[in-house]
Amino acid sequence: MSKRTSSLSRRGFLAATAALGGTALTTALTGCSSSSSDSAPPGSKTINHWDWYVSQEPWLKREIELFEKQHPKIKIKRTVQVSDKYPDLINLAFRGGRAPDMLMIPPNPKFDDQVGQGWLRDLDPHATAQWRGRFPDGNFFNGVNMVNGKVYSAPFGGAAPWLQLYIHNGLFKQAGITNPDGTVKIPKTWDDVTAAAAAITKKSGGKAYGLGFGNAQNASLPWWVELFVRGAGSPAGYGVDGPDYRVGKWTFGSDRNYADFLGLLLEWKKKGYIYPSSMSMGDEQARAFFERGRFGMIVGGVWNQPTWTEHHFTDYSLTTLPSPTETPKAFFYYPPGGRVWALSQHSDVSDEAWEWFDWLHGPEAGQRWVEAGQGLSVFPEANQNAKITSKPFEAFVDTRKWALPWPVPAIRNPDASKVVVAAVKPDLPDVITGLYTGQLGDMGNALTELEDRRNKALADGVKQAQSEGAKVSLDDWVFKDWDPTKPYQNKPA
Repeated sequence: MSKRTSSLSRRGFLAATAALGGTALTTALTGCSSSSSDSAPPGSKTINHWDWYVSQEPWLKREIELFEKQHPKIKIKRTVQVSDKYPDLINLAFRGGRAPDMLMIPPNPKFDDQVGQGWLRDLDPHATAQWRGRFPDGNFFNGVNMVNGKVYSAPFGGAAPWLQLYIHNGLFKQAGITNPDGTVKIPKTWDDVTAAAAAITKKSGGKAYGLGFGNAQNASLPWWVELFVRGAGSPAGYGVDGPDYRVGKWTFGSDRNYADFLGLLLEWKKKGYIYPSSMSMGDEQARAFFERGRFGMIVGGVWNQPTWTEHHFTDYSLTTLPSPTETPKAFFYYPPGGRVWALSQHSDVSDEAWEWFDWLHGPEAGQRWVEAGQGLSVFPEANQNAKITSKPFEAFVDTRKWALPWPVPAIRNPDASKVVVAAVKPDLPDVITGLYTGQLGDMGNALTELEDRRNKALADGVKQAQSEGAKVSLDDWVFKDWDPTKPYQNKPA
């Protein structure tokens, strides 16, 4: 299951916790799901393509069909990797000389490090000023899709909140959570969510619960934190994309919104509002249970919708940023520009791979992406011209007002991209799971220690970069002029 394709293609993406051993390379790679076109005609060339798409697969298969029809001498051999193992697999592939020609950019190592290690191809011979000019202004930056002034990737998706609260209309109506005209009353606040969960649990007579999730991979509980604390005024969310740039630090222990929401989550559990097996099932199973009416609310992204559409399940609504008050105090954020795909430096079909890269980054492919209900395109005309027939997807499109550009340290100071922030353990997913299961009892201490670990990792990364000659400091992560309720205008150095 692909979480989402974000501007940096890593939010909601959990890196593998243990690296695969070198002897596992062949097994790991041959065990992946692969698909390829019919036998290639004489003189044709084949592009090895890697991605982790699942719910987006029908769109991508269609693009491959259209591309190969237009380019009969180029064939795409697609390999689908398991998302949480992808960083290890791509690392081993490059080390073993078996890298794909075109790849989805992994969330780690850092993008600049992937370039520095010679993984990614410089696209400047093809990505000319004229080519970049077809994108909206302000979409190519060092630290985002460029390194040292050279282009290595390009923006793909448009900006919208990557998480939503999905609402089962049938259960809401059964519980009487409706407006005077009979339509479902969409919860806006934390109290609204609590009241709806209580009503569904009570009115169902034990047949359904108010809330549910699938946290077997330790992944989806952080989404609840991400969705609920942002509206409360914590712009870093669950912190995977950076600290609170107003202060340049992670604030899990010092910002009471985190403890307040986690306390509410534990209260929901105590009162029996949460589906009991939520910790032992995966997100895919949880989405299926939501579809079947086992619980009334689930947190997820637009990637949920294609599968439900395939199953002819449309009786749901969505909202985003449920907040303590009716007006959110912080939103979802994204860097200007973006990156999803790249070409391998070691490809011997680089010109043909560029043709495929160029195809996916065109307005026509973007429009088909939107029409397939996968998300928004970076091209405004693709969004405007797309024929949207799904009301839930139209509701998702309407949430884009809650997604704003935010500060990017590497745009203001390119040397900030040289800072490597090491992963910490235990991290937020581990802490949340520990609190939920009762393995951790002191919430305040657990959150403060997590805050300290994250901030120490940033400080250590800055010190290491300084020792290697980078002109960078912790001040580069502080943007005192940032108002989280307004778009931030990044200014390159």
